Amino acid sequence: MSHSFSPFLRRRRTRRQVVGALAGGAAAFSAGSMLPGTLLARKAPAVIQASGPLTYWGGLIFSDAANQMLTDTINQWGSDNGVETEVVMINQNETNQRVSAAVEAGTMPSALDMGLDLALLLSTSGQLQDVSDIYDTIGAAQGGWHESVDGAVAPEKFNGIRAGVPFGAGGNVLFRRQDILDEIGVTEAPATWQELSDVAAQAQEGAPGVYGLGLALSNVGDANLMVSALQSYGGRIADDEGVTCTISSPETMEFLEWVNAAWEAGLFPPGATTWDGAGDNTAYLSGQAVFIANTGSVSIAAQTDDPELFEATAYSALPAGPVMQVAPIGPNLRAIPTSTEDVETVKALIEFLAQPEFLGEYYKVAIYGPVLQGQDEMEAFASTPVLGGLRDLVLNGTPPGAPDVSNTAYADFNSNFTVPKMIQRIVVDGMSLEEAMAEAQSSGETIYAKYV
Repeated sequence: MSHSFSPFLRRRRTRRQVVGALAGGAAAFSAGSMLPGTLLARKAPAVIQASGPLTYWGGLIFSDAANQMLTDTINQWGSDNGVETEVVMINQNETNQRVSAAVEAGTMPSALDMGLDLALLLSTSGQLQDVSDIYDTIGAAQGGWHESVDGAVAPEKFNGIRAGVPFGAGGNVLFRRQDILDEIGVTEAPATWQELSDVAAQAQEGAPGVYGLGLALSNVGDANLMVSALQSYGGRIADDEGVTCTISSPETMEFLEWVNAAWEAGLFPPGATTWDGAGDNTAYLSGQAVFIANTGSVSIAAQTDDPELFEATAYSALPAGPVMQVAPIGPNLRAIPTSTEDVETVKALIEFLAQPEFLGEYYKVAIYGPVLQGQDEMEAFASTPVLGGLRDLVLNGTPPGAPDVSNTAYADFNSNFTVPKMIQRIVVDGMSLEEAMAEAQSSGETIYAKYV
């Protein structure tokens, strides 16, 4: 079966530029596999000032190969440069909690991976170093940053600094079990959220033990997909200035009616309100879901562990609502806390990790789209439809937060999982739609008032 992805079709070709050499540096992609000697990154400073090891918190993703590659590469770089390194892979749904505790205890790592929401919160409180110098160097060396990525990390959004160096753009793609849908005569991807639930109900009837919608409704980042769905119905988190919470609206009510009807129809797995970050992955890979929204990790796992499922899967953009289609991109960053002692050494590592020799291999087994124009023609983005789809999302998706203003208040709102909690109050606690929306409005007002 041929995979499909629509409607993102535009391509852009750019060139790679080599601007320097790294003497004595190499990265390990796997045991015994080393990089060439000429790379774009700089070597670590000759004098290491840090009193302890360089500690890196990597964002754990649903790809053992990618997680191990990052760990091995950092440790090999440290060995080659005489830098003691310690890599700790953190479940990304636990990053906020771990960081909050580390800030309080004064035990932040030397550097770490993070999403935009956390970067907004930390930069506002002065917790992140400005990395404008290596941001500019890396961009100049590799054809420039993608416009969508550059705009998402603009200094005016991050307390006047470059809060981190993007290493991959995340975004959701709709996965569907085309083999199950073929049985009911559905050949095209659902165009709207309502059509999605209608098709899911039909598919579920003919597939006992399978749920139509494997979408998270729990207190994890995956469940903030519901924010995009709400916005596609015309609902808003805040006003156009991004200062006043406006979630209580007829449009939000229409969205809640849709999700509640889908829940009452039994389209969601019962555990969807308590899933961890791997809940949707597990549901799809175990054959228990017809549709999920995922960044690509499920495709990587299925290609290796379940080739039949991989071949039976088709992909498309997120559905539209009655008002618009919302398909946000979210660059992931490598950031340096202000508590880090030897900033120049850590910058050298981050610049090293931005090299095409490393990222070209990493992207093949990871779940990210490109962030630099020079990465567009990497082999990874032609290797599978879902990775190609993530590249197209970078080129044609909606900015982070849009149509809302992606600011610190918006990040705080999402970090509190306000929309998923609103849904939980309805489907788990039995609260009325009106009461749940009013409660979310009150919570949102409290959050936004902190930043006025």
